[in-house]
Amino acid sequence: MTDQQATLYYVHDPMCSWCWGFKPCWDELKGRLGERFGEQLRIESIVGGLARDANEPMPEELQNRLQATWHKIHQQLGAEFNFDFWTKNQPRRSTYMSCRAVLAAQKQGVDDAESQALGWAMIEAIQKAYYLRALNPSDVPVLQQLAGELGLDGQQLVEDMDSRELQVEFREHLRITRSLPIQGFPSLVLSVPGVHESWITQDYSNPEPMFDEIEQKLSGLLSGELAVNKLVVKKVSGGEV
Repeated sequence: MTDQQATLYYVHDPMCSWCWGFKPCWDELKGRLGERFGEQLRIESIVGGLARDANEPMPEELQNRLQATWHKIHQQLGAEFNFDFWTKNQPRRSTYMSCRAVLAAQKQGVDDAESQALGWAMIEAIQKAYYLRALNPSDVPVLQQLAGELGLDGQQLVEDMDSRELQVEFREHLRITRSLPIQGFPSLVLSVPGVHESWITQDYSNPEPMFDEIEQKLSGLLSGELAVNKLVVKKVSGGEV
């Protein structure tokens, strides 16, 4: 598959609550695809950015709406949330900083494989800090702390987050997100040679249908029978993320 390399893009935001709810299913799907296709399929994180940098406190109406979303996700998917976040912090509608932290963590890898692993590790650290530890990943000191807990250079991460090089990289992630035919976060896009787009429905609790559809498309590619360019996985339900 050297001439017809496929890439599965996971388009998300580290502070997206539906992405947190999808995490167990996504982790299983990612693992199974890795076992099935190995280096034939590249799985890449695209941080899409839910909310721009902001210092203003989150309006109370939005806080209430997000808390209702947390309850909904817990009821539907069983995802755990620590609601102490809303009393222990001054919430802000600002997620770009956590997106940059993922890209900055990747920079500390010695090669592509380690960079990808560090990115996934930072995503998980941010999610657990936000949803389980009642920490605010909109705050730079929290992101620096998480980097240290992962064994990264926290000060270097902060400096890289503010660098021009990383700003350019993040803008490219935002551009890619806008260019894809997706309707929200999380979304998956399988990019392979061709000109056609095929849509399937994302399942938040069962990776099997997504795995089967992706396997079918990639098996067609391997046998020279594929005529699809982007397989887009979109969510069945969702709301404020």
